[in-house]
Amino acid sequence: MSSQALLSCATRYLRTATATAVLVYSTLVAPLLAADNSVAVAVASNFTPALRDLASVFEQQTGTLVQISSASTGKLYAQITNGAPFDVFLAADSKRPQLLEKSRLATANSRFTYAVGSLVLWSRDPDFKDADCKAKLTELGNKRLAIANPETAPYGAAAQQTLIKINAWEAVEARLVTGENIAQTLHFVASGNASLGFIAKTQALDERLPAATCSWQVPSELHQPIAQQAILLNRGNNPAAKAFLEFLQSPSGQAIIKRHGYTLPH
Repeated sequence: MSSQALLSCATRYLRTATATAVLVYSTLVAPLLAADNSVAVAVASNFTPALRDLASVFEQQTGTLVQISSASTGKLYAQITNGAPFDVFLAADSKRPQLLEKSRLATANSRFTYAVGSLVLWSRDPDFKDADCKAKLTELGNKRLAIANPETAPYGAAAQQTLIKINAWEAVEARLVTGENIAQTLHFVASGNASLGFIAKTQALDERLPAATCSWQVPSELHQPIAQQAILLNRGNNPAAKAFLEFLQSPSGQAIIKRHGYTLPH
């Protein structure tokens, strides 16, 4: 074989070997390295703004990327049971994390309450300026009341429990507009598509919201506690996910949670 033929053969081999090495790295090695330096968090919609702040501090401290997926607790639970690749689940209730633990889709004894939520009845309707928001529930006329879906969103379940407890459910049931999650519920009432809405306290504290014309912080005794629990999923049995959950319970993590309007667990 001539020297030119040998050179051509060697060049082809080098190109093939290089391409193979790149393929192996991109398909096998790179994802593993990325997985070691990131944590995939499924979070209930109400806690998303707080999680963004938590993630920013955690990333600065550790260099670990926090990948955020937000939806209603019920929808995220369904995704997890169908194999969605999350490491950590931050629910807005305790029921779904308990179910995941019982079904062995999560690490035993990793579940804890990271925040306790509060419910607020809120309006920006000019007709309700300085009005008694609670009294307006039974004086809606042709106006609409927004709540999150009680079947999938814990804040929606708390709103329904409150309405039943104050004997207003029958009066408002025909005037309800239901959000898929608490974020969509806020959109309905902030945009004026609903005149009143039961939203999370953390949302009511958002400075970007229009000024409220009336609001009512719902007493906690009118609904079951909104104990928001975290749990380490089976896929998250790695140092990055465990470190994030430890950060969530640290003094700096709890300070961020409290700043967003949540009560810390006792």
